[in-house]
Amino acid sequence: MSRIVPAFTVVPSGADEHVPPLSPADTVEALACMKAESVFEKYPEALVIGADTVVAFEGKILGKPADREDAVRTLRMLSGKEHEVFTGWCILAPGVKKSGSVRTAVRFRDLDEGFIREYADSGKPLDKAGSYGIQDDERLVAKYSGSFTNVVGFPEEEIREQLKSLGCVK
Repeated sequence: MSRIVPAFTVVPSGADEHVPPLSPADTVEALACMKAESVFEKYPEALVIGADTVVAFEGKILGKPADREDAVRTLRMLSGKEHEVFTGWCILAPGVKKSGSVRTAVRFRDLDEGFIREYADSGKPLDKAGSYGIQDDERLVAKYSGSFTNVVGFPEEEIREQLKSLGCVK
């Protein structure tokens, strides 16, 4: 966000993050809007941006791992395979509501067991959808198609364009 606007405040939403079964794109968009609406209720004169990210693999949404062993299982499952990362976004301001989602395809390298355990032991996967951060280690991802920042969890290019369309940034 700091590459888009010079000053902003992060406000955790505290929103209930349960939605009925939807497609990955619809799920993250709904979650992003729930988060943004929760914050907008407290700050109705502000411009509020909500976002949420999931990893989808073989039709299943993968959220954050429950624990280290769950992260190890997820990394093994994704090893050498392609998955999708979806980030939903929602922008609210007085008289404005815009939302959508961004999709990026990601192919993992073949990960050896030693690397998987080392990475899980680092604790980095524990707070990330799909049990990894693309920015964490170059040994994870063989290639991706789409937005790198989307995989990080905040589709910078899309948000910048949306804020430009609202006249909020140049």
